[in-house]
Amino acid sequence: MIQYVIRRILYAIPVLLVVAFITLWLFDIAAGDPAAIKLGKNPSPEAVAALHEKLGFDDPFLVKYGKFLWSTVTLDYGVSFTDDTPVRTIFARGIGPTLSLTIPAFLLGTLVSVVLALLVAFYRGSLLDKTMTVVAIAAISISSLVYILVFQYVLADQWKLFPIWGYEYGFGALTFVALPVLIWILLSIGTDMRYYRTVALEEISRDYVRTARSKGVSERKVLFSHVLRNCLIPIVTRMAIIVPFLITGSFLLEIFFGIPGLGNTLYTAIGNSDLPVIKAFTMLGTVLYVIFDILADVSYAVLDPRVRLQ
Repeated sequence: MIQYVIRRILYAIPVLLVVAFITLWLFDIAAGDPAAIKLGKNPSPEAVAALHEKLGFDDPFLVKYGKFLWSTVTLDYGVSFTDDTPVRTIFARGIGPTLSLTIPAFLLGTLVSVVLALLVAFYRGSLLDKTMTVVAIAAISISSLVYILVFQYVLADQWKLFPIWGYEYGFGALTFVALPVLIWILLSIGTDMRYYRTVALEEISRDYVRTARSKGVSERKVLFSHVLRNCLIPIVTRMAIIVPFLITGSFLLEIFFGIPGLGNTLYTAIGNSDLPVIKAFTMLGTVLYVIFDILADVSYAVLDPRVRLQ
């Protein structure tokens, strides 16, 4: 397994190099002169020249590419164009609020979706199955903005069950993230439940399920022991795909609820054309995707002894 992990890491290096090249190339061409962003209108030629020298804007592209790769290794992407705050400080400041929202929302959403999917798959064709399928399709069809605005108005503004805006560090964060977590779960259940239902239906139709039933194994054990265990690989695969996007997945929720997380940070950076922050987000997403892709492959061998890492 160690050899496999090392080999996968070596395979991932060209991917990261290509993504870094394309990212830097696009920003270098499309973003324009950073002096116009940082210095405002009508800067003096001396100020422009000094900023170009400081940022290495006039360096050859390969030199800038090397510096960008080194920034990815050291996680030092310089300072923000907006207020000269180090990008690492900005990330450190926003990661806590984002994780306090995304981790419980992701775990609870996955748990609820898997349990519901197993139940509706087990009772395929029943009223429960048909009702949940209709509800899931309806939930997917409604815009996420509708959920946010309606729940804010009803549960936060009218019923005063949750705060409508803001964030508090520490245990007080639970009060502020409770409603966004609830909305996240409702948004994810429709898509996730339908996917997991398809996976569960495929497993329920296999011979080992009929054999277990013929031996008198209880339906609960068949469902949550045999079927669920064999559904873990596609479940882990889906989770591995989703996890890297959790950082920006709370984009709308953080904006509408005033949570100072990374999604809100990215929104502000895009509005201010804060290129160092945007480039850092791009590379961070790529690195996380590669890492969790490797972890997912390794977990296959742990979950299923039949899987061999080649």
